[in-house]
Order: sequence, then C-alpha cells, then structure tokens
Amino acid sequence: MSKPTGYVVYEGPSLIDGSPIVAIALTKSSNAKTADMIQTYIIRGDMDPRDASKSGADVAICGTCPHRGTATDDPTAKLAKNRSCYVVIGQGPVIVYKGFVAGKYPKAESLAAIGKGRMVRIGTYGDGAAVPASVWNELISEAEGHTGYSHQVNTEGAAFDASLYMESVESVTAASLSWSLGRRTFRIVANVNDIIRGSEIVCPATAEGGAKTTCEKCGLCAGSSVKAKSIAVVAHGSGAKYVM
Repeated sequence: MSKPTGYVVYEGPSLIDGSPIVAIALTKSSNAKTADMIQTYIIRGDMDPRDASKSGADVAICGTCPHRGTATDDPTAKLAKNRSCYVVIGQGPVIVYKGFVAGKYPKAESLAAIGKGRMVRIGTYGDGAAVPASVWNELISEAEGHTGYSHQVNTEGAAFDASLYMESVESVTAASLSWSLGRRTFRIVANVNDIIRGSEIVCPATAEGGAKTTCEKCGLCAGSSVKAKSIAVVAHGSGAKYVM
C-alpha cells in the first residue's frame, strides 16, 4: 500500500460559526513560490468548496475575509461573485475535498511527526483561526518553521494568535493600528508603490520582490514570532481585478 499523500489533522466544528470543517495536511507540494512545504487545506467537510463559495457557506473557513466575494443564487455562476482570492478553488481545494470524501486521507496519529523538520504553511486555503490553535501548535512543534495568515483578529471565538499569524489587513489605517499593537501584517496592494516604506517590504518570493527566495526558505510570514517588517504582496491571480 502506498504512503498517504495527506492526513486529516482536524475534523470538527468551525470556531467561526460551528459548521463542520476539516483540515488536511498534504505532505508534498509542487508550488513553485512556496516550494515543498507542508500545505494545509481548511475546507467544509460537508460540501464541495465551489458550492460553499457560491452560497456563502465558506464563511465557516474564511470568516470575515473580504476576498471571498459575494454569495449568489445566479444559476450560471460557479463561485461567489467578484471573488478576489488568489486561490483557484477548482484546483487544490476541490482535489483535496474529493480526496477527503473518497477516504484518501487517514486521520493523523501524530501531528508533530507530520511537521517534523519541515516548513508548514497554515492555511493554503482557508483561515487557520477556524481551527483550534492546539492543532497548529502541535503540527509545528517540531517543524523547521511555519507561515500563516488570518483575517480573524476581531472574530469572536476564532483562534487568532498574533505569534502564529500575520494579520491580513486591507488598508494602511488597519495596518498602522496592528503595528501599534505589536502585530505584523500581510497586505495586498495594487502595486509596489503602495507599500509603507520602513514598515513593510514586498514579499521577496514574488516577481515584484525580485523572486529572491521561496516561502519554504524565507519564513518571514510567521506573525510576531519573527522580528521583521510586515509583508505586502501585489495583487495577483484571476481575482486581482477586484482588488481596490
């Protein structure tokens, strides 16, 4: 029997709205930007990610993220309207969901063993704060490092931890408030001229940042556990046109 390509690291209620969700850690990745990190997908456990997006049920795993788009009952639409998230739902999230439904991913016996000696990406899709922090803390307990992003700093019940996550923000005002509170931020900007010099740098793993490294090697997006400037990234992907 071949070794599983991923493991269920959490299955239970979303800390955001109580809906059934599942978090799955994939042990291999071909993503050129992030390189071979442990990739974690947080998805609804009871519906196709495309249906969750279109209906708005993805609030369980995305919470207050404005890049979700707007729910619609348009019969011609496959996803939420005006969705600006860079994740292509029809690729990774759907593949992982189908694998989960097919029983492809066994429940992890040891979270620490999965992350041991690796870089872990918390929330390849979905917001890690929808999952109990103890899951991620154990997963990265013996890891080389991690990256993570969350919009849930003000979401009641969500497990936001500034030492674990970059706070995803949409404006300079929000970013400045976070900086004053000792939190590091991750902000999507229209172009490199929008970054706040002295407080932010352009992601060095992007073309705009010179593609100097990969996320696996960089590791700057680890919240306040890393002492560094905050990170900005130029809008990309098919939804970039919806970023103001």
